[in-house]
Amino acid sequence: MREAQEGDPVRAGTISIARGNWHMEVLAGARAGSPPTLRLTQGPPENHCRPAVDVLFRSAAAVYGAGVLTVVLTGMGSDGMLGCRTIREHGGAGAGAGPGKRTVWGMPGAVVNAGLAHKVLSLKDRCS
Repeated sequence: MREAQEGDPVRAGTISIARGNWHMEVLAGARAGSPPTLRLTQGPPENHCRPAVDVLFRSAAAVYGAGVLTVVLTGMGSDGMLGCRTIREHGGAGAGAGPGKRTVWGMPGAVVNAGLAHKVLSLKDRCS
């Protein structure tokens, strides 16, 4: 896991974290056979925040279409809900964390309540 840098290739097994105050997007590979890359921008805040995951989700849907799987586990507000809708419109899937015992269920709650989660996970669920 590392903080994303402009132009980083998107590769399986690599986790990239958006830099503070920068949106992160996925761009299609420049040439046939080249991997998609990450772009960092300081476009206007969305959902009152930058980075906003909606920006990332829209760009991932445009590049990968039905190959996108989102998992929204935490966060305040509704950021991610519109991006999950876009991913679903492109044939992708999503999951959200259930309310559990948390005080704030913001982002995952927005995704679940909008009917955009194919599966609602408890914090105790494990991927297998």
